Amino acid sequence: MAEVLEAAMLVCFGLSWPMNAYKNYKAGTAVGTSWQFIALITLGYAAGIAAKFAAGTLNWVLVVYFVNVVCIGANWLVYFRNRRLDERRSCDAPAPMPAVAAPGPAHR
Repeated sequence: MAEVLEAAMLVCFGLSWPMNAYKNYKAGTAVGTSWQFIALITLGYAAGIAAKFAAGTLNWVLVVYFVNVVCIGANWLVYFRNRRLDERRSCDAPAPMPAVAAPGPAHR
């Protein structure tokens, strides 16, 4: 029963990653995306996989972990793609116009 509950938790979390990757891909920007958050989730999955090996409980749930890792990998790819797009847009943007000082009071 514990395996089924663990797999259910992983499936619930795991379903959000493809949707997130798709949304970010369509947005075409990394603005608002936290690489720290993606890194923390990646670390969490790595810890879960390591726990399976450390406890010697290698079972079918490990497959669900690896599917989630693939989905997180897609999020990393989209994040770096979007950062590249953001950098390209910032290089292509015209230089801002220099500020012109308002004329001061007339000197007599």
